[in-house]
Amino acid sequence: MTPVISAVVPVFNERENLAPFEKELSAALARLNVPYEIIWVDDGSSDGSFDELRRFASTSGQRALRFAKNYGQTAALAAGFAQARGEWIVTLDADGQNDPEDIPRLFAAAAAGMDVVSGWRRNRRDAFFSRILPSRAANRIISAVTGVKLHDFGCTLKIYRAALLKSVDLYGEMHRFLPAILGYAGASVTELEVNHRPRTTGKSKYGLARTFKVALDLLTVKFMGDFITKPIYLFGGLSFALMAASALMAAYTLYHKLHHGVFVKDQPLFLVAIFFALVAVQFAFMGLIAEVLIRTYHSANRRPTYAVAEKAPAAVD
Repeated sequence: MTPVISAVVPVFNERENLAPFEKELSAALARLNVPYEIIWVDDGSSDGSFDELRRFASTSGQRALRFAKNYGQTAALAAGFAQARGEWIVTLDADGQNDPEDIPRLFAAAAAGMDVVSGWRRNRRDAFFSRILPSRAANRIISAVTGVKLHDFGCTLKIYRAALLKSVDLYGEMHRFLPAILGYAGASVTELEVNHRPRTTGKSKYGLARTFKVALDLLTVKFMGDFITKPIYLFGGLSFALMAASALMAAYTLYHKLHHGVFVKDQPLFLVAIFFALVAVQFAFMGLIAEVLIRTYHSANRRPTYAVAEKAPAAVD
């Protein structure tokens, strides 16, 4: 039977956690009383994790993929999404910290009409200064910049409507921004508190270095969400702002020359005005080039710049 829900689980050096986690996940999905499948994606593990996944794949309703090397969690999730056949896709980490018992509650919220249901690890079982504090700061910044208000973008436990998720191209480490990316596309997004368990075996794959990647990825998400179809608005706006600042500084320099007899060569502000004017011209041309590239991209891929949420059936004569 075609599955209703597909569980996608990226795996990287988690052999000791896999067997107990698989039992919990299978039991939780079985309680939904709908057809389901589990897709395991081994992201280049070196500890023999794929031996366990190969054993799982011999069970009905489970499949496993293995990458040739470690490509990262975003690539692992993208590979799982491409293989998923369910109407809904649930994602979890393989380290056992996500509790599969929360899946039925998230699935009920999704089935009630939401497109994305994100887990919120309110009582998170991680180190405060190295994990929790940077995460809280990042979540507030992401919510403010994207307009999608979530407490925990980093929680892997989420449920998505597959039709929306499969239309998203994932690159780099953009998986944590999926609620924001889908929110830009008009998806309804909510979150529920979920249980977060301490890691019992293995080592965490995350560190403080991830914070810098999040900041850079956020710039990409903001640009792709607000300006991907109209980049001239961003670059043109910057150009106008810099040109206006340049004109004010030049006028101030001229005022001092005419009324106070201060020569231009003695006013460094005039050099700043020239610099701002040159940069403004560059931004304007960058905007025009970006417009050409975006139009070429959409024309070549024949992808619409809009998303249709629903169609009303036509009347029958």
